[in-house]
Amino acid sequence: MKRYLGHYKAMMKRPEFPKRDLERMLRDLTMISTTEMGAYAFSRDPLRDRFRDGSYKELAQQAVDCGRGYAKRVAEEYGSTNPQLILRELGIKVDFVDMPSKTDRVLFAEFLEPDQVYVYLDAVNKAESLLKRSEVRKLLTLQLDIRQTLLAHELFHVLEIRDRKEIFTQTYRYQLWKLGPIRSTSRVQALGEIAAMAFAQELLHLPYSVYVLDVLLLYGYSENEASGLYEEMMRSTGRTPCPGLTHLELLERRSRETAEKPDEK
Repeated sequence: MKRYLGHYKAMMKRPEFPKRDLERMLRDLTMISTTEMGAYAFSRDPLRDRFRDGSYKELAQQAVDCGRGYAKRVAEEYGSTNPQLILRELGIKVDFVDMPSKTDRVLFAEFLEPDQVYVYLDAVNKAESLLKRSEVRKLLTLQLDIRQTLLAHELFHVLEIRDRKEIFTQTYRYQLWKLGPIRSTSRVQALGEIAAMAFAQELLHLPYSVYVLDVLLLYGYSENEASGLYEEMMRSTGRTPCPGLTHLELLERRSRETAEKPDEK
């Protein structure tokens, strides 16, 4: 079973979205809690049509509580909030590699059972370059370490497998149908992602939802795709996305970004 912090089809033809400032998108998204982001997570779940009545809200809150509770428990159990150290204690190998092999997806990180976590540095390096922009760093704070945040997210998925018989994200089953004593149930994938985001935020004491990083990391590959994902998150949580930049604003942005680039000598 694969787990990753966001994944997007490479080279997929997508509509053109308004050109937006990364800083403005991040500012909007940092105002949305992980519980509220449950609406976005459920909108991508295979069972999304079953939750159009809003019943996902209670489940999203339970997933957030699960993630936060596990973060506190793990920090106490291992005497550390360093996800790489905890993964090592759990016998999980961590590799930082440039790109995943044999895939048509852009991956940020993933846990491969039984004992391997990969962090993909192509995505990380692009995002770290964006963090050099003063307003981006100010919004995401000095506390943010992208590599450790990705590892924290995958650490939760490791714990999910270890504790699959008792952890909420694995034991909860949605009833698809029932016929007398016979019933069919299914796991809800969104719950694991919501809990993993809440876990990483709590463990690393970040003041915003880790879902924000999906837009930051994707922006390094495609401003258009990042703008589209931002729109999806905003609309899913009942918010109005900011408008696109005017021609004059685009020129001003290019000038600002050029001024912020270090001299290449």
